[in-house]
Amino acid sequence: MNEPRTRGVLFDLDGTLADTAPDLGGALNRLRIERGLPELPADTLRPHTSAGARGLIGAGFGVTPEDAGYTELADRFLTLYASAICVHTRLFDGMGEVLTRLEQADIPWGVVTNKAARFTVPLMRELGLHERAASIVSGDSVPVPKPDPAGLRLAASELGVEVGDCIYVGDDERDIQAARAAGMRSVTAAFGYLGCARHHSEWGADHTIHHPLELLPLL
Repeated sequence: MNEPRTRGVLFDLDGTLADTAPDLGGALNRLRIERGLPELPADTLRPHTSAGARGLIGAGFGVTPEDAGYTELADRFLTLYASAICVHTRLFDGMGEVLTRLEQADIPWGVVTNKAARFTVPLMRELGLHERAASIVSGDSVPVPKPDPAGLRLAASELGVEVGDCIYVGDDERDIQAARAAGMRSVTAAFGYLGCARHHSEWGADHTIHHPLELLPLL
């Protein structure tokens, strides 16, 4: 059976649209230095990036949101990150061409992320994408973040596209779960961070790509 024509494309932000790990990891290491600890290698922190502050604080300090002291660490981490949000962050190689090709084909695109709007909006502006995206849905744009499908449904509405005609690209299992719950086709970005839990081959995505340009034939 032929798949429906793609009329809209939505992307996760961290680890899918942009490689934000250098700046997020940098903020975590600055926090470790403040606390008298040595920096951790970037490759150690990278897989935890999709889990945001929770994942990075866990990797850097061994504490969870339920532990005493977590909130103080997380608040300071986010302050440090906000002060240097787009120093080393870049679009993944090939992603710029993907966005240009979508625009040339009159296919609207947007971002659905669990990142809070106070970080999402400045970052998208720094990347030169804020005015180009037809929808930017942050984690606090909806009552419940991914894997709840509310953000994806909101974004599809802002694109003016039925959810069944959208695809959602993400590098975390929550992204695939959200797409499935929303009724969208899902694409695993295997070039992203992929988390530290189940292997992405077990997520049940409709497609898996290992480079952004591999998305184009799926449209």
